[in-house]
Amino acid sequence: MKAKFFLILPVMLFMTIQLTSGQSTGNPLTDLILSAYSPRNYTTEAVTDQQIDIILKCGIKAPSARNNQPWHFTVVKNEALVKEIIPAAVAGNVLFVISGKESETGTTPDFDCGLTTENMFLGATALGLGARIYGSPVATAIKLREKLQIPAGFKPVIILRTGNIEKTTDASSGATPRKSSEEMVNIIK
Repeated sequence: MKAKFFLILPVMLFMTIQLTSGQSTGNPLTDLILSAYSPRNYTTEAVTDQQIDIILKCGIKAPSARNNQPWHFTVVKNEALVKEIIPAAVAGNVLFVISGKESETGTTPDFDCGLTTENMFLGATALGLGARIYGSPVATAIKLREKLQIPAGFKPVIILRTGNIEKTTDASSGATPRKSSEEMVNIIK
């Protein structure tokens, strides 16, 4: 069953991208990246345990400096706790609190936690879920570290909200406009 799912996943991903973006580069990964956005139109349909497991596996496979994998994942399914951290969340949303291992100097590996969060964001998007990355609610997660059972030596760095989304909105109509390449890129020849 598991092997069949992973064989079907790329086909489902490609079809989803074709439907949502109306265009394709011919590469499922680049198509996913180019069509992904952070939706706000979540439904109350629950994220499944199988989807959560796949998203976590995507995070675990992220690269990190010296392969230290300095992260810890807290999955928050409790609706009241989800809403305490992100008031705009709806029933059925799941939060992933990504915590980084504190170093001897008191800092955390924020960059590595960002890499793992991006992997999880892409994994959730590939599954047809909405995914949104949050930084500001981390302050609330820090205050709730005991409730969230964050291990000693780890500090919340970033939060990923996932959930099912209304299928009528796509990246073109649902995303905030991006700056143009001309505004952000210099090419030196």
